[in-house]
Amino acid sequence: MNQPRLRRFDLIAFDWDGTLFDSTKIIVLCIQRAVADVGGTIPTDKAAAYVIGLGLMQALAHAAPDVPKEKYPELGVRYRHHYMAHVNDISLFDGVLPMLAELKSRQHLLAVATGKSRHGLDDALHTAELKGVFDGSRTADETAGKPDPRMLHELTREFGVAPERTLMIGDTTHDLQMALNAGCASVGVSYGAHEPDAFHALSPLFIARSVAELRQWLTANA
Repeated sequence: MNQPRLRRFDLIAFDWDGTLFDSTKIIVLCIQRAVADVGGTIPTDKAAAYVIGLGLMQALAHAAPDVPKEKYPELGVRYRHHYMAHVNDISLFDGVLPMLAELKSRQHLLAVATGKSRHGLDDALHTAELKGVFDGSRTADETAGKPDPRMLHELTREFGVAPERTLMIGDTTHDLQMALNAGCASVGVSYGAHEPDAFHALSPLFIARSVAELRQWLTANA
């Protein structure tokens, strides 16, 4: 008789944009349009994608180094304006909901650790398809932006889970560096904002090329 396989990780934390939500192209476009609106040099697609996952103002400042600090509030307003115009164009990657349901059925605690604002994340979590899926969440504006480990530190303390029993999944080096800084394991996904070539130096356990591949790995290894 087969014995049930023991869990390796009690808590699995997911990044949001580019990991669960197919939002990378929209975010890049909104960053570029916001920078143009305030007279800055429009960042390339690669430069705009690099800052995804950071806190909003940290990201905008990095993407628009020639925009003076006194224009940062206006830059944030313009980004939010463009993002809200496209928010209905953003959806979960195919296969995310069945993957999360399977993890829940195996009694994993599920969390979100994101550079989004609390308001923005709550809007998404209140949709019918995501209600009750996640056990906890942390955002950059209520903790600290990635790769600072504070989000993961707070989540592990909240649930009484040791860092070595916690897995962080994300699409950027910021996510994987945060996991490393927190003493947690990580898995990278290569279908989001960052090219995966830089992931290897941050020691992820696996790099998934699709949600289906991520689910397969989690089923066998988490």
